[in-house]
Amino acid sequence: MEPAGTAYVGHPPLIVHLHPVLDLSDDQFFELCQINRDLRIERSAHGECIVMPPTGGKTSEQNAEITMQLRAWAKRDGTGTTFDSSGGFLLPNTAVRSPDAAWVKTSRLASLSAEQRRGFIPLCPDFVIEIRSPNDSLSALQEKMQEYLANGAQLGWLLDPDQRRAYVYRPGTRVKVVENPDTLSGTPVLPGFILDLHEVWGSKD
Repeated sequence: MEPAGTAYVGHPPLIVHLHPVLDLSDDQFFELCQINRDLRIERSAHGECIVMPPTGGKTSEQNAEITMQLRAWAKRDGTGTTFDSSGGFLLPNTAVRSPDAAWVKTSRLASLSAEQRRGFIPLCPDFVIEIRSPNDSLSALQEKMQEYLANGAQLGWLLDPDQRRAYVYRPGTRVKVVENPDTLSGTPVLPGFILDLHEVWGSKD
Protein backbone atom coordinates (compact mmCIF):
# COMPACT_ATOMS: atom_id res chain seq x y z
CA MET A 1 0.00 0.00 0.00
CA GLU A 2 1.12 3.55 -0.72
CA PRO A 3 1.08 6.06 2.13
CA ALA A 4 -1.64 8.69 1.80
CA GLY A 5 -0.50 11.70 -0.16
CA THR A 6 2.48 9.97 -1.78
CA ALA A 7 0.85 8.23 -4.72
CA TYR A 8 2.16 10.83 -7.15
CA VAL A 9 5.14 13.14 -7.30
CA GLY A 10 4.36 15.81 -9.88
CA HIS A 11 1.22 15.80 -11.99
CA PRO A 12 -1.03 12.72 -12.01
CA PRO A 13 -2.76 11.59 -15.21
CA LEU A 14 -5.89 13.49 -16.23
CA ILE A 15 -8.93 11.20 -16.49
CA VAL A 16 -11.68 12.37 -18.84
CA HIS A 17 -15.06 10.66 -18.47
CA LEU A 18 -16.97 10.51 -21.76
CA HIS A 19 -19.63 7.83 -21.23
CA PRO A 20 -22.64 8.08 -21.39
CA VAL A 21 -22.47 11.48 -23.11
CA LEU A 22 -20.09 10.32 -25.80
CA ASP A 23 -18.97 6.87 -26.94
CA LEU A 24 -16.01 6.95 -29.32
CA SER A 25 -15.49 4.06 -31.71
CA ASP A 26 -12.01 2.53 -31.93
CA ASP A 27 -11.38 4.46 -35.16
CA GLN A 28 -12.59 7.73 -33.62
CA PHE A 29 -10.38 7.26 -30.57
CA PHE A 30 -7.41 6.57 -32.85
CA GLU A 31 -8.12 9.80 -34.76
CA LEU A 32 -8.44 11.69 -31.46
CA CYS A 33 -4.96 10.51 -30.54
CA GLN A 34 -3.59 11.45 -33.97
CA ILE A 35 -4.80 15.06 -33.78
CA ASN A 36 -3.35 15.34 -30.27
CA ARG A 37 0.03 13.77 -30.95
CA ASP A 38 1.74 15.84 -28.25
CA LEU A 39 -0.37 14.00 -25.66
CA ARG A 40 -0.02 10.39 -24.57
CA ILE A 41 -3.57 9.12 -24.28
CA GLU A 42 -4.80 5.71 -23.17
CA ARG A 43 -8.35 4.39 -22.83
CA SER A 44 -9.59 2.22 -20.01
CA ALA A 45 -11.92 -0.73 -20.51
CA HIS A 46 -14.69 1.53 -19.14
CA GLY A 47 -14.14 4.11 -21.88
CA GLU A 48 -12.30 6.71 -19.80
CA CYS A 49 -9.64 8.74 -21.60
CA ILE A 50 -6.42 8.87 -19.57
CA VAL A 51 -4.11 11.75 -20.52
CA MET A 52 -0.64 11.21 -19.12
CA PRO A 53 1.89 14.01 -18.63
CA PRO A 54 5.28 13.81 -20.37
CA THR A 55 7.94 11.98 -18.39
CA GLY A 56 11.03 13.66 -17.03
CA GLY A 57 14.42 13.30 -18.60
CA LYS A 58 15.59 10.50 -16.30
CA THR A 59 12.57 8.31 -16.97
CA SER A 60 12.85 8.98 -20.70
CA GLU A 61 16.49 7.87 -20.63
CA GLN A 62 15.56 4.70 -18.72
CA ASN A 63 12.80 4.00 -21.23
CA ALA A 64 15.21 4.41 -24.13
CA GLU A 65 17.63 1.98 -22.49
CA ILE A 66 15.12 -0.84 -22.06
CA THR A 67 13.77 -0.33 -25.57
CA MET A 68 17.29 -0.47 -27.00
CA GLN A 69 18.17 -3.67 -25.14
CA LEU A 70 14.90 -5.36 -26.10
CA ARG A 71 15.24 -4.28 -29.73
CA ALA A 72 18.82 -5.53 -29.96
CA TRP A 73 17.82 -8.95 -28.64
CA ALA A 74 14.75 -9.14 -30.91
CA LYS A 75 16.83 -8.44 -34.02
CA ARG A 76 19.16 -11.31 -33.11
CA ASP A 77 16.31 -13.65 -32.15
CA GLY A 78 14.13 -12.92 -35.17
CA THR A 79 10.86 -14.37 -33.84
CA GLY A 80 9.08 -11.15 -32.91
CA THR A 81 8.77 -7.38 -33.19
CA THR A 82 9.36 -4.71 -30.56
CA PHE A 83 7.37 -1.54 -29.89
CA ASP A 84 8.28 1.58 -27.92
CA SER A 85 6.11 3.69 -25.62
CA SER A 86 4.39 5.51 -28.49
CA GLY A 87 2.77 2.29 -29.77
CA GLY A 88 -0.86 1.69 -28.84
CA PHE A 89 -2.51 -1.72 -28.40
CA LEU A 90 -6.25 -2.34 -28.55
CA LEU A 91 -6.73 -5.06 -25.95
CA PRO A 92 -9.50 -7.67 -26.09
CA ASN A 93 -11.31 -5.87 -23.22
CA THR A 94 -11.47 -2.69 -25.43
CA ALA A 95 -8.83 -0.79 -23.42
CA VAL A 96 -6.10 0.96 -25.41
CA ARG A 97 -2.73 0.80 -23.68
CA SER A 98 0.78 1.97 -24.52
CA PRO A 99 3.36 0.03 -22.48
CA ASP A 100 6.82 1.52 -22.19
CA ALA A 101 8.19 -1.40 -24.21
CA ALA A 102 6.51 -4.41 -25.77
CA TRP A 103 7.25 -7.48 -27.87
CA VAL A 104 4.87 -9.48 -30.07
CA LYS A 105 5.50 -12.77 -31.84
CA THR A 106 5.79 -12.43 -35.61
CA SER A 107 3.31 -15.28 -36.06
CA ARG A 108 0.62 -13.24 -34.29
CA LEU A 109 1.34 -10.06 -36.21
CA ALA A 110 1.19 -12.00 -39.48
CA SER A 111 -2.52 -12.62 -38.91
CA LEU A 112 -3.23 -8.86 -39.03
CA SER A 113 -3.98 -6.90 -42.17
CA ALA A 114 -1.87 -3.93 -43.24
CA GLU A 115 -4.78 -1.67 -42.27
CA GLN A 116 -4.92 -3.16 -38.78
CA ARG A 117 -1.21 -2.58 -38.29
CA ARG A 118 -1.54 1.09 -39.28
CA GLY A 119 -3.83 1.78 -36.33
CA PHE A 120 -3.70 0.55 -32.76
CA ILE A 121 -2.50 -3.06 -32.88
CA PRO A 122 -5.63 -5.13 -32.06
CA LEU A 123 -4.07 -7.59 -29.61
CA CYS A 124 -2.25 -7.75 -26.31
CA PRO A 125 1.55 -8.00 -26.52
CA ASP A 126 3.20 -11.25 -25.48
CA PHE A 127 5.61 -9.27 -23.30
CA VAL A 128 5.37 -5.81 -21.74
CA ILE A 129 7.53 -3.54 -19.61
CA GLU A 130 6.29 -0.59 -17.61
CA ILE A 131 8.63 1.83 -15.81
CA ARG A 132 7.33 3.72 -12.83
CA SER A 133 8.12 7.42 -13.08
CA PRO A 134 7.76 9.89 -10.18
CA ASN A 135 4.35 10.81 -11.64
CA ASP A 136 3.00 7.24 -11.52
CA SER A 137 0.80 5.61 -8.91
CA LEU A 138 2.21 2.18 -8.08
CA SER A 139 -1.24 0.72 -7.53
CA ALA A 140 -2.47 2.00 -10.91
CA LEU A 141 0.52 0.42 -12.66
CA GLN A 142 -0.03 -2.85 -10.80
CA GLU A 143 -3.64 -2.88 -11.99
CA LYS A 144 -2.45 -2.24 -15.53
CA MET A 145 -0.02 -5.17 -15.33
CA GLN A 146 -2.83 -7.46 -14.18
CA GLU A 147 -4.90 -6.19 -17.10
CA TYR A 148 -2.16 -7.19 -19.54
CA LEU A 149 -2.12 -10.71 -18.08
CA ALA A 150 -5.91 -10.98 -18.19
CA ASN A 151 -5.81 -10.03 -21.88
CA GLY A 152 -3.15 -12.51 -22.94
CA ALA A 153 0.33 -11.28 -21.99
CA GLN A 154 2.71 -14.11 -21.14
CA LEU A 155 5.25 -12.03 -19.23
CA GLY A 156 5.34 -8.54 -17.76
CA TRP A 157 7.91 -6.53 -15.85
CA LEU A 158 7.05 -3.50 -13.76
CA LEU A 159 10.24 -1.62 -12.90
CA ASP A 160 10.45 0.87 -10.02
CA PRO A 161 13.84 2.60 -10.40
CA ASP A 162 13.53 4.80 -7.31
CA GLN A 163 13.08 1.70 -5.14
CA ARG A 164 15.33 -0.48 -7.33
CA ARG A 165 12.58 -3.04 -7.37
CA ALA A 166 11.12 -5.23 -10.12
CA TYR A 167 7.72 -6.93 -10.19
CA VAL A 168 7.53 -9.99 -12.43
CA TYR A 169 4.13 -11.01 -13.78
CA ARG A 170 3.36 -14.39 -15.32
CA PRO A 171 -0.06 -16.01 -15.94
CA GLY A 172 -1.30 -18.31 -13.21
CA THR A 173 1.40 -17.40 -10.68
CA ARG A 174 1.78 -14.87 -7.90
CA VAL A 175 3.63 -11.66 -8.64
CA LYS A 176 7.33 -12.05 -7.91
CA VAL A 177 9.00 -9.06 -6.27
CA VAL A 178 12.75 -8.82 -6.85
CA GLU A 179 14.79 -6.37 -4.79
CA ASN A 180 17.65 -4.54 -6.51
CA PRO A 181 18.22 -7.09 -9.30
CA ASP A 182 21.22 -6.72 -11.59
CA THR A 183 19.43 -8.50 -14.44
CA LEU A 184 16.08 -10.01 -15.38
CA SER A 185 15.66 -13.03 -17.65
CA GLY A 186 12.86 -13.27 -20.22
CA THR A 187 13.23 -17.04 -20.68
CA PRO A 188 11.16 -18.98 -21.70
CA VAL A 189 8.85 -16.36 -23.26
CA LEU A 190 11.82 -14.47 -24.70
CA PRO A 191 14.56 -17.14 -24.90
CA GLY A 192 17.96 -15.72 -24.11
CA PHE A 193 16.82 -12.17 -23.39
CA ILE A 194 18.60 -10.71 -20.37
CA LEU A 195 17.78 -7.15 -19.35
CA ASP A 196 20.84 -5.49 -17.81
CA LEU A 197 19.45 -3.18 -15.14
CA HIS A 198 22.66 -1.35 -14.25
CA GLU A 199 21.98 1.29 -16.88
CA VAL A 200 18.29 1.42 -15.95
CA TRP A 201 18.81 1.92 -12.23
CA GLY A 202 21.66 4.37 -12.73
CA SER A 203 23.10 6.19 -9.72
CA LYS A 204 21.16 6.71 -6.52
CA ASP A 205 21.33 10.49 -6.88
